[in-house]
Amino acid sequence: MSKTTSTSNTSSATIIKWLGVFLRPYLTKVGIAMIALFVSAASWLILGQGIKTVIDQGFVANDISMLNTALAAVLGIAAVGCVATYFRFYYMIWLGERVSADIRKTLYDHMLKLGLDFYAQNRTGEVISRFTSDTTVLQSVIGTGLSMAIRSTVTFIGALILMLFTSIQLTLLVLIAVPIILLPIKLLGKKVRHYAQDSQDKVAQMSAHIDQSVHEIHTVQSYNRESADREHLFAKVEEVMVAAESRIHFRALLVICIMAISIGAIVFVAWIGANDVIRGDLSVGSFTAFIFYAVMAGGAVATISEVIGEIQKAIGASARIRELLNTQPNHSKTITAPPVIKAPSHSQTTTPIILEQVGFAYPSALSHPVLTDINLTIHSGQKVALVGPSGAGKSTLFQLLLDFYQPQQGTIQLWEQPMNNISSEWIRDQFALVPQDAVIFASSVVDNIAFGRTDASLSDVIEAAQLAQAHEFICQLPQGYDTSLGERGVKLSGGQKQRIAIARAILANRPILLLDEATSALDAASELAVKQALEALMQNKTTLIIAHRLSTVINADVIVVFENGQIISQGTHTQLLESCATYRELATIQLLD
Repeated sequence: MSKTTSTSNTSSATIIKWLGVFLRPYLTKVGIAMIALFVSAASWLILGQGIKTVIDQGFVANDISMLNTALAAVLGIAAVGCVATYFRFYYMIWLGERVSADIRKTLYDHMLKLGLDFYAQNRTGEVISRFTSDTTVLQSVIGTGLSMAIRSTVTFIGALILMLFTSIQLTLLVLIAVPIILLPIKLLGKKVRHYAQDSQDKVAQMSAHIDQSVHEIHTVQSYNRESADREHLFAKVEEVMVAAESRIHFRALLVICIMAISIGAIVFVAWIGANDVIRGDLSVGSFTAFIFYAVMAGGAVATISEVIGEIQKAIGASARIRELLNTQPNHSKTITAPPVIKAPSHSQTTTPIILEQVGFAYPSALSHPVLTDINLTIHSGQKVALVGPSGAGKSTLFQLLLDFYQPQQGTIQLWEQPMNNISSEWIRDQFALVPQDAVIFASSVVDNIAFGRTDASLSDVIEAAQLAQAHEFICQLPQGYDTSLGERGVKLSGGQKQRIAIARAILANRPILLLDEATSALDAASELAVKQALEALMQNKTTLIIAHRLSTVINADVIVVFENGQIISQGTHTQLLESCATYRELATIQLLD
């Protein structure tokens, strides 16, 4: 994945501006949180004046009435601060959760739009890491980090102002320490940010390995790869730890530098102030209030220094998320309005598919064409078989028809309309796909069969299953049609998975069928039954079949022979036996005794 955003040019202001887009719909709650934050901070600041009054006018003056009044006021102020803190905490945490949820929705919506070219180049686990762990980091920063940073900033500024009212001389001495505090923030902040993103990248790589191993656990265990995979993952975990150690080191160094400078400044100022009290230049209450404010200011700075580490980590997370959001499909097209003609499957007035001089190479290997000068017209209701050796371009043609890629040369027309002017959604509504490796989702049988038609009733699902010869084994499952099929259909055999996929295509009832050797995983008895179901289904539909076994397509209306990305011949089985050497060779190997 190309680095479109880097931590080197990403600042705290940038992340706040970016998050502001997600906070904008909730400005009312942001306002409540900010008001509560300011009231909370102001309450604790006013406590300093209450303490000053308690000491000077109550304790030192031996005035019991004033002492009681001042203490009651202090308790009242503290109560207001507690209530305000509740609202601040509630709404900031809520905003963190809400924004994180909205970012995940935006991110997932974008991930669904990215083409196969993106997922061919990026590991699923790394993408999932951005969706989960990175958004969690942002949630934490908005919910607690940002709140603490703003509160501490308000507290520091307020304490500084009240310190000025108490003693200008002592306040000026405190201010001398501020530039010194900013120095480690400037120098060490970049290091923290760099190692935070490096740590998150290592976590993403670890997640990718776990995702791969768990999804393919059957193969891992079949080949006794547990030990090797364990060592590989342990190495990844240690890489995460090494990156984390560097981040923790610089973050701890940043915190301790700021704390040391702050405490040193407070102690020095306290020594100066104590001498002023002894000389009578400053009252005990004013000195106590000043120290109270100085401690609050120092605590605020220490809090900000800790939050800076979280913000640096959030900057890395936001950079990774925005990098994914900024990733665009390698192809783009100008979309016009959906075609007026939505031809039914039995239409004889329009031609479903026309390919004219189509040439294509995958974006990652543009110098290696996969299809060259493909000219093919498929008429309504035809059953067309695509045959040829592996790697000849048959599956790639399916991907072009489904608009996962666009050809670099030539044009493809769907119902006599150029596909590059039609939305992908409309295009895919015309096709029902049965891949060679049946895709089964970790949900119920009903959900799997109705995947392409969510408004289908249970009776519709059962009817489709019966046509696909799947009803009998489904009824034998523990919960029948409500049985969860497990991750990638782990509870089913290969043939059962294929029949579920065929039932899905039957129920979708699209005008064009794409069958990638749809019966390849079936035993002889099931294959015969499913073939009969497919023959009935294909009577009113245009069908393209990728055939690895010629026995499945010898009765096709047209057989198209591919070799090295080109169509070298087309015709019926009998015609090709006479005219095409490649087809004759395939037939000799597969069909003849």
